[in-house]
Amino acid sequence: MNTGDEIIKLDQLEKTYYMGSLAVPVLKGIDMSISKGEYIGIMGVSGSGKSTMLNILGLLDVSTGGKYFLDGEEVKNFSDNHLAELRNDKIGFIFQSFNLSAHLTVAQNIEMPMVYAETSRKVRRERAIELAERVNLGHRLKHRPTELSGGECQRIAIARALSNKPSYLLADEPTGNLDEKTSDEIMALFHELHSEHNTTIVMVTHNPELESVFDRIVHLRDGRVVG
Repeated sequence: MNTGDEIIKLDQLEKTYYMGSLAVPVLKGIDMSISKGEYIGIMGVSGSGKSTMLNILGLLDVSTGGKYFLDGEEVKNFSDNHLAELRNDKIGFIFQSFNLSAHLTVAQNIEMPMVYAETSRKVRRERAIELAERVNLGHRLKHRPTELSGGECQRIAIARALSNKPSYLLADEPTGNLDEKTSDEIMALFHELHSEHNTTIVMVTHNPELESVFDRIVHLRDGRVVG
């Protein structure tokens, strides 16, 4: 499902890392667009450039060539402060390793992006409760990540990613550390977010069994889109 509204456009995007005098090209001219409401899988073998591309889409890294347009504006023209605001307001991140703060409760972890957005305490708490209930963990608000299973931690990470009502979600191997049953539950949650809430999702995965869940698949090989 998509509305045809283009959120992201990549035009001959390149990324090269430098190790002393050695240049290591990782992305080699990526052309791609993403529309609102799409559920996109980025697939490829290890080293094909999947995570690098996701980091650039999430404004965690910068390209060394080509252009990246976000909502019609070229990213390279944004100030560091504006990039930080966009990362917090427009983009929801879900990582393979959850990246939850062990010393915070479930509610506080979900609230964290809203703290950076200077949302009032009352609104933060109401939103945290709403999102915890959406991922079926409303009864765990006062627990800490060390008291949760891997699947529960990933559910909380998804709730946290949704806290500021982002334009799209970026998920980097979100089921990579989970067993098959828990992975199926997490993928069912992504399906619900996409089908019932029209959430735009871009997910990196190496699992070919997930191909059928996506609206569209971008295959990367040696830093290039293939097929």
